[in-house]
Order: sequence, then structure tokens, then C-alpha cells
Amino acid sequence: MVRTPNVLTPTRTGMPQFSAAVTVRLKSGVLDPEAATTSAALSRLGFDHESLAHADRFELTVEAPTAAAAETDVTAMAEQLLANPTLHTYDVEVQPR
Repeated sequence: MVRTPNVLTPTRTGMPQFSAAVTVRLKSGVLDPEAATTSAALSRLGFDHESLAHADRFELTVEAPTAAAAETDVTAMAEQLLANPTLHTYDVEVQPR
């Protein structure tokens, strides 16, 4: 079965599903020891690079009546659990499944 990219896929609840991704990064000025260690290792291996930052990416499937509602829900997840607002910034991406 071929799916049309912009057609929302309804679930058994009747609401469409959305693929969402939350990318969480440390704020500028917050120490990033994992990135520092990885950057040093890349340099030792002979790889030139300007900078390196560590980021976590969370991928979710959510049900919501609209893409805007899905983005609101996923943003709440990021603010309440996935990111620490004192240390992190985050980006939310939502697409129909």
C-alpha cells in the first residue's frame, strides 16, 4: 500500500498520528564534557572540525486532532520532562505520519 505523504493516518481512536522530534541541547556557556572529550578524540584521529556540541534527540508518535495540538503537547513534554530549562534549549518538530 502506498501512502500519500500529506494524508493524516487515523488511529483506532479516530485521531491522526504525528511524528514528533525534540532535540535538546545545552545552553551556551554550560560545560559539555561529553562534547569536549569527543572533540579531543576526533582531533587525535586527525579530523579537523570547528566545534562540537552534544545533543539528545527524542522521537515520539503522538495522537492529536491537529498538528498545532500535537506541537503544543510535545512542547509541554519538553518543558516538563525532556529538557531542563536552566541548562537546555530545545527544538520541536512535528509532521503528519
